[in-house]
Amino acid sequence: MNIYISGLSYGTDDAALGNRFSEFGEITSARIIADRETGRSRGFGFVEMSNDDDARKAIDALNETEFDGRTIYVKEAMPREERPRRNFNNDRRRY
Repeated sequence: MNIYISGLSYGTDDAALGNRFSEFGEITSARIIADRETGRSRGFGFVEMSNDDDARKAIDALNETEFDGRTIYVKEAMPREERPRRNFNNDRRRY
């Protein structure tokens, strides 16, 4: 199961996030999302756990708790929506 975590401290890294969730079961991946231009954390991330029951336990136990000095919010990640590609070359401009 993929888990979404928001409210993360900008100083939290992938390893710290993974360690926090590892007490509930096997972690497949832990990733902090960073800004493309600055490389700075955007304050949210994802943890993937191999066992759904363990993931639900982690969500229940860690939602609205303190981590790295901030209150985090933890929930099951929703599948990413397919969005149409944005066209910035103004091909559709009306004159």
